[in-house]
Amino acid sequence: MKPIRMESKGVRPIDYGGGNTLANCTYLKDVSYQVRAHFEFNLNRPDMAYDRNEHKHHNIMKRSLRAGGRRDIFLGARECQSYVEPCTFGEGEGYYDGYGEIHLGPMLHGINYPDETGRNRMEARLWSPVMKNGIIQFIRPEPCTQIRLITDMEPKRFDSSNVLSADDLLTQLEEGENL
Repeated sequence: MKPIRMESKGVRPIDYGGGNTLANCTYLKDVSYQVRAHFEFNLNRPDMAYDRNEHKHHNIMKRSLRAGGRRDIFLGARECQSYVEPCTFGEGEGYYDGYGEIHLGPMLHGINYPDETGRNRMEARLWSPVMKNGIIQFIRPEPCTQIRLITDMEPKRFDSSNVLSADDLLTQLEEGENL
């Protein structure tokens, strides 16, 4: 991981009412970090049980990493695109190794969707992470006590008619189809 650096830029974003506006934005500069991740299937969705194949989801993710991702990825804002590549977590020297604790202040942890909570609301979860020696250990969603309502929302229905199963996706990837 490189040191956290920022830079300000004057930009002219498109105004929703038409035309342009002027804004000063602060961006991260020369960003590099490693992420360790794992799968958790949503057991509140019995209608998706047919697609709970961890081996195939894992293989799809590994292929996507090698290809630089399946979707555009970005850091916080659409104009801040980034690049993804496989790595070994913890490999190499990081700027913050042995640095101690850095309190990062309140930030978005994630979004609560109705199918994950049982409440007909979309909510934002906030938390106050602490980076310890260059590592941010994400807590599970349940201990996040700062919850903010975004909007009322019904759960979206997922089934084989609007979701490509891991089996079908893996077959397409193995056959070299472009997704």
